[in-house]
Amino acid sequence: MKIGVLALQGAFYEHEQALRRLGAECVEIRRPVDLRGVCGIVLPGGESTVQGKLLREEGLLAPLREAIEGGMPAFGTCAGLILLAKEIVNDPNVYLGTMSVAVRRNAYGRQLGSFKAVADMGGIKDFPMVFIRAPYIERVEGEAEIVATVDGHIVAAREKNMLVTAFHPELTEDLRVHEYFLHMAEGV
Repeated sequence: MKIGVLALQGAFYEHEQALRRLGAECVEIRRPVDLRGVCGIVLPGGESTVQGKLLREEGLLAPLREAIEGGMPAFGTCAGLILLAKEIVNDPNVYLGTMSVAVRRNAYGRQLGSFKAVADMGGIKDFPMVFIRAPYIERVEGEAEIVATVDGHIVAAREKNMLVTAFHPELTEDLRVHEYFLHMAEGV
């Protein structure tokens, strides 16, 4: 199975390593042509405003939005969550805008507000979660469903072909969230 990983900025390499450990083939997505033949895409953590700017500059914003709206499975972590959100409550920008969630950027504060937690995520029990300048989801709408919460905040959600986490599963040794995404991609 060939999975694309947005490789403009951020923690794309760590996602590639996790997916390869699960047997997936990975392709770095930097231009629209790179989307050919992929059956799912990972939007990594990093700086969402930089990633959004680069998506526009590289001509990736519209083709990526079209692919996701057409059913391509997408997994957004941290900044990737922000890119997929239809609303960013503390920022006027909207990037891909494909997922019915409202997200708050840097919800836990600056870098010093980074932390770790362990929580259940859907059917995944006791998952180790790493939050770095993390957002959280203020609300889900439409068909979006809450998949995980930590301290009363929504930190993971799913809507149709999209999965998002406010935390970084690629920074742990636990591959269950990546495995969950691969099962989503297999089902398409």
